[in-house]
Formats: sequence, C-alpha cells, structure tokens
Amino acid sequence: MTISNDATEPAAPTGDGGLVRLRIDLSYDGTDFSGWARQPGRRTVAEVVETALATVLQFDPPLLLTVAGRTDAGVHATGQVAHVDVPTLGGDDAIDVDRLARRVAGLLPADVALRAMMIAPAGFDARFAAIGRRYAYRVTDVEPNPLRRRDTLAWPRPLDVEAMNQAAKGLLGEHDFAAYCRPRAGATTIRTLHDLSAARDADEVIVISAVADAFCHNQVRSMVGALLTVGEGRRPSAWPADLLRAGVRDPAVNVAPSHGLTLVAVDYPPDGELAARVARTRQRRTLPDRSPSGAHPTPPHPVRAHNRRGSPS
Repeated sequence: MTISNDATEPAAPTGDGGLVRLRIDLSYDGTDFSGWARQPGRRTVAEVVETALATVLQFDPPLLLTVAGRTDAGVHATGQVAHVDVPTLGGDDAIDVDRLARRVAGLLPADVALRAMMIAPAGFDARFAAIGRRYAYRVTDVEPNPLRRRDTLAWPRPLDVEAMNQAAKGLLGEHDFAAYCRPRAGATTIRTLHDLSAARDADEVIVISAVADAFCHNQVRSMVGALLTVGEGRRPSAWPADLLRAGVRDPAVNVAPSHGLTLVAVDYPPDGELAARVARTRQRRTLPDRSPSGAHPTPPHPVRAHNRRGSPS
C-alpha cells in the first residue's frame, strides 16, 4: 500500500484497506531539540515522534507528520497539534487508536508528551484548517526563579508593562509584517494579529500573549524584542508601529531568545467548517484596498502566494 504524506489530502474514510487521519496533540520542552522539523544529524521533535510511530506501526521509512506550527530550536509547546495518515484494514483489524497512543507514548523521551490521539474529523488538516495560533512569552525583570530558567527569559533592567501594552496596540489587525519576519522564498508576510498584550502574573513574571491566524518566521520573537526595547525605555511606544509601516527589517529590533516562547494552543473551527477553512487558507492572500483612490497601495515587496507555515520564531 502506498502511504501519502501530502498535507493537502483530506481525511480518508476508514475501512476497505484505506487510510485514516489521526490528530495528535503534543507538548514538549524544546530546550534540547533543534526545532520541530527533521534535520540531518540533529535531534528534532518531528524525528522523535515519527520514529516512535514507525516503531509501533512497523513502517520504514517513517510516516511524516504535518504540524500546525513548526517551532524553532529552543521553543516549547503545551498545545502543539499534528496529523498523520495511517493505514487501516477495516473490520476486526481496524486501528485501535487508544492502544496505538499508549504504545507511542511509551516510546517517547521525557521531554515530549503525547497529550491526545484521535481519529480526525473529515476535512481536518493540522496546518491548513487552523484559524489561530496562541503563544506566550515569559520574561522576568525581578530575581529569576531557577526552576523556570528553561522557559523564562531573565531581563536585567526594569520593564514598563503599560508602555509595552501601548506599543502592542499599534501592531494589532491585518498587516504586512515584513518588518518583523525573516523572509522566505515564495511566502507572504501578511498576517492578522488578534492579540498582543503583556501582564504580570502572581510571581511577577511578565507574560506576553500573542494570538494570530498564523505567524511567519521569527514574527513573535521579533515583536517581543521590540516590546522589550520599549519596556525598558530605549524607544517610544510608537516605535513598533512605525517599524511596521516602514515594511523592512530594522537591525534595531532584536529577536528575543527562543527559550521564553511557548506554543500554548491551536484553534480550529467546528468540524463542519474544516474543509472550507482549508480552502480559504490556500487562497492567495493580499491586503484589502485602503487607498482613497481605490487603487491598491504598492506593498514594500511583492506579495506572493501565501505559505502558512504557522512558524512562530
């Protein structure tokens, strides 16, 4: 049987020797991983999970996972979502998802946890059906807790949370985030940022929350870097929005270290809307016309076909 790893393939019906799509929910400590995606000679989350699946299912080469957000080296996750298509023979030989989940979980290392495994509803795609990704960045400007050193950035100077929140407001909405993204060939940097806000928790840790339909490469950590610059008083609150309008990378924006960032959750529409969401996500994406004359303003760089990697860092 030929097993397809094409992320665009809709969930196949079970039975009759076909394929069944599984949704897999994961959490992991990203400290000792070189990110999600497989890389030759490097330990990655995908390689670890795919190897465990291949061992249990006795597949060689391993089945490849499609993931909602391809986290970079050092980035953590408490709510990562992936899918994989596996064979099912139907009848008495139909796949036992609970047993498969237990066996796979037993082969995973201590820094990866299988939170859930289930048969995905029709039309589900971990990457293209997502309507939102939620991230949290932890930073402390007080005495750091050594027990949280792997997921919290220690900042050496006091931070003004109110100034950071004022600065964040200028980035909300749909924009071309070229100023905050590392460019990738064939990918647009247009995104819709639903939330960017900072708050101190009970331990005086500043948690910066970021929610968008998707994030381009380095976007969250670049925005956090800009907010930290404002928070310590080196730039005014209007500076991040000024950079956004400029539309080009500014060397004054430091990308915040990866270990403070965690993928908290991935949001999906109701089951009946999954296929339609996948179709919309795959459409070419451009900014709406906001010019007084009705002519679309010229973007700072060509807008290409949208490639939603969902990558945060």
